[in-house]
Amino acid sequence: MTAQPRLSIGLPVYNGEEYLAESLEALLGQTYEDFELVVTDNASTDGTEDICRRYAKQDSRIRYIRLPRNIGAAPNHNYVFTQCRGELFKWASHDDLYARDLLKRCVEALDEHPDVILAHSDQAVIDEDGKVKVPYAYTLNTGSPHAPERFRSLLFEPGGDDFYGVMRADVLRRVKPHDSYHHADRTFVAEISLHGRFHQVPELLYFRRDHPTRAERANPSKRARCVNLDPRRAGVLHPTPRLLAEYVWGFVSAVKRAPLSAADRRACYRHLASWATSRVRPGTGERVEDRTPVDPAALDVSVDALVAGRERGAA
Repeated sequence: MTAQPRLSIGLPVYNGEEYLAESLEALLGQTYEDFELVVTDNASTDGTEDICRRYAKQDSRIRYIRLPRNIGAAPNHNYVFTQCRGELFKWASHDDLYARDLLKRCVEALDEHPDVILAHSDQAVIDEDGKVKVPYAYTLNTGSPHAPERFRSLLFEPGGDDFYGVMRADVLRRVKPHDSYHHADRTFVAEISLHGRFHQVPELLYFRRDHPTRAERANPSKRARCVNLDPRRAGVLHPTPRLLAEYVWGFVSAVKRAPLSAADRRACYRHLASWATSRVRPGTGERVEDRTPVDPAALDVSVDALVAGRERGAA
């Protein structure tokens, strides 16, 4: 690793021992190597700390930071970004898998397209055993040169996982940090899109793992998910109606803050009014793993062949 890595990967984690080693292997086995991997442990009570310290001893690119208490998923995501030094940044999840060329292809896309601020790849949802469950096509128009069209697409279409793309860190510093109301990740990505266009690498390189203990599954209600994002949401001052109202206002304030022309700002507000009125087209807001599956047999791909570190296993 260079003294100043070009890319920083932030991996916030809490009690992730079941899949953490496998995800670390997939990240450390990337063909693009000029990165640091910063792991911020939200005071885990399982074997997460032991796994992280073991890997940190083996690879100097890893920095492990253990927080003294569980501050919630959203503050931990924001905190890990503050600890990163690269001009490019990517959040990583402790339970997902990554093909060997994911980072390389995303960095190449950012280098080839200076106006692109975020690059990600095609993806598939995998199950607990790493088997492809839902491969799907990316349909969002986030590559449009027009900010209102990018915003409209993110409002009305079932989302991708652009949150986990490789981003320009200077842009990320200009948006409001990730919040903890209902669907805060959607407003967060929408605000990023108002600063520039995204690029979708047309290769299946990212594998999002769906399992019973994933945050969305383990916390089925809106309120429970928000409390998981930030324990301070558990108080009586944060009832579900407030969490929903903050979601809508999150889009409004994102448009207000963004560096847009007056015409583009008005267009975004019109799209938002249409979205709020319709609320929403069938399928909008659903999780990727809840969609009608595509037959994995139609996909000529082997997750084991694409993902680094599978042969080596846990350290």
